[in-house]
Amino acid sequence: MKNDETNLIKVEAIVREESYQDVKNALAKIGVNGITVYQVVGCGVQRGISEYVRGQKVDIQVLPKVKFEIVVSSEEWEQKTIQEIKKAAFTGNPGDGKIFSYNIRQAIKIRTGETGYDAVQSLPDE
Repeated sequence: MKNDETNLIKVEAIVREESYQDVKNALAKIGVNGITVYQVVGCGVQRGISEYVRGQKVDIQVLPKVKFEIVVSSEEWEQKTIQEIKKAAFTGNPGDGKIFSYNIRQAIKIRTGETGYDAVQSLPDE
């Protein structure tokens, strides 16, 4: 595929910690590879939670989350990836997470100098 015809898209998903394995397995099932995962903390609309520690109410402003970063090679893969993340991370409760996607201007594989599609697409023997 020619590099200038490629529409690389980055999908970022921030999900509950307990959804990590389900999301990872869902992405593997559809053949998505090349993911980056971070342990992060944050809060959304719920603004954290309140817990009782030693009888004292404590407001926890940020909660532990997991952030996935995936670069895909087309809008079709973007939609497949988003659908699988949504299914795997859904509990129906506040705090399930968020998914963001946006276009990548450039991708370069450091080892080979490949760019665009070729930089993100791995061959099975690599």
